[in-house]
Amino acid sequence: MSKQNKFSPEVRERAVRLVQEHRGEYPSLWAAVESIAPKIGCVPATLLDWVKRSEIDSGMRDGMTTSERERMKALEREVKELRRANEILKSASAFFAQAALDRELKK
Repeated sequence: MSKQNKFSPEVRERAVRLVQEHRGEYPSLWAAVESIAPKIGCVPATLLDWVKRSEIDSGMRDGMTTSERERMKALEREVKELRRANEILKSASAFFAQAALDRELKK
């Protein structure tokens, strides 16, 4: 089940841009976010996440960028699939080894 986003990328970008443009008018980032979030129609925590993600993606903040996170998820899925395939192959190998051993013992 995929998470459906209520806000379009354009709305997110606009909201982040508003926070960045008006950040200096407030005593803290949180204060700016709390003021702007209702105007966008989202909760402050969501807008703060968007701002932080934008700062990470632009290199202003440490962290894993969106593209790096997507790549990591893809690699984790691939590893999971490969491990599952490995387990299947191990089981098949053990089955055929036992069958061969049984044939040898019947001779």
